Amino acid sequence: MTSKKSIRFYNDREVRAVWDEEHSKWWFSATDIVRAINDEEDYTKSRNYWKYLKGKMAKDGIELVSVTNQFKFQSPDGKQRAADALDAECVQTLAKHYPNNRAAAFLDWFTYSDNTIDGQSKKKAYSLFESGILDEMKPGTVKALQQIHAYLFGGLYDFAGKIRTKTIWKDGTLFCRAEYLAENLKTIEAMPDSTFDEIVDKYAEMNVAHPFMEGNGRSTRIWLDLLFKKRLMMCVDWSKIDKKDYLLAMKRSVTNPAAIKALLRGALTDRIADREIFMKGIDYSYYYEQEE
Repeated sequence: MTSKKSIRFYNDREVRAVWDEEHSKWWFSATDIVRAINDEEDYTKSRNYWKYLKGKMAKDGIELVSVTNQFKFQSPDGKQRAADALDAECVQTLAKHYPNNRAAAFLDWFTYSDNTIDGQSKKKAYSLFESGILDEMKPGTVKALQQIHAYLFGGLYDFAGKIRTKTIWKDGTLFCRAEYLAENLKTIEAMPDSTFDEIVDKYAEMNVAHPFMEGNGRSTRIWLDLLFKKRLMMCVDWSKIDKKDYLLAMKRSVTNPAAIKALLRGALTDRIADREIFMKGIDYSYYYEQEE
């Protein structure tokens, strides 16, 4: 079981989720969903109501929980306890068959809302422009990348800003093994970053390292732009870079960064203080991560 966890917020009620690596999907705490829909303060009452709902729907022929429903969540006493969890399809089934009409608003939020993990993170990314936090960071450092990641995903992932301790891969690409990651990050940090080629080489190596369990691309693109701004007084107009071209170039950059260098060079602009450029950059950065 992976340690990837997230927290969504509905009317200030947390809805916790855990990532199922084997099935590649999120599972959401059933009790949290009931608490959110009912706006219930008492955790025990919500847990008991969930048990009632589960039994009632089972009698009506609506099966919500499969054999893979037990995941560990932190209980009110601070201990990790196994509890019922629902995948996205079951959450929607529950909301559609809920005994009162409160679930309609919850369903709208769940299926698409700025309060989703990506939505919350994206709003945090927007606020970076006015925050002044980027100006205080030391460009090209691992610490700066951790600060960016922590800002984007704090309160959404329990590993926000933390270097991963597990080996990960994506679409057939194996990233730096966890046991070598700390030393590799030191090497990357020491790489020169004064010229365009040096900066992109460093960016490509950081991509191969992939230091976080999730959110690497979104964080590292901001990290890259910070380097360009500080070293070259330039930044990337990401709206000029096609998603498919970018993803293919980044995949190739594992062995040859020529393609990503060509894309980035063609998209550089000196409008480093332009709010529109920054906001469009965030939009495109998050768009690159969306599954088709």
